[in-house]
Amino acid sequence: MERRKLSGGRLVGAAYDGVERRLEIEFAGGEVKAYKDVPAEVWRRLVSAPNPAVFYADRIEEEYVTERGRVVRAADARARLDSLFGNPDRKS
Repeated sequence: MERRKLSGGRLVGAAYDGVERRLEIEFAGGEVKAYKDVPAEVWRRLVSAPNPAVFYADRIEEEYVTERGRVVRAADARARLDSLFGNPDRKS
């Protein structure tokens, strides 16, 4: 899956899988929306748009089927694992 950072507006990043035609949009608050059956041309236009947030609102947001999720940062994931299993590196 190809990932790109986006700037401007509430979008911080996007990723696209050309085989599955799946577009993921990451928002400033950590929310991720995944869109199905998105043509590669829409991906190309999003990442080359002068204002990706406007392109997203106009051409993607309500045009494709979506799934919601949240971004899990590596540090967050590690903290969750440590809370479940303990941290062998931490001295008691």
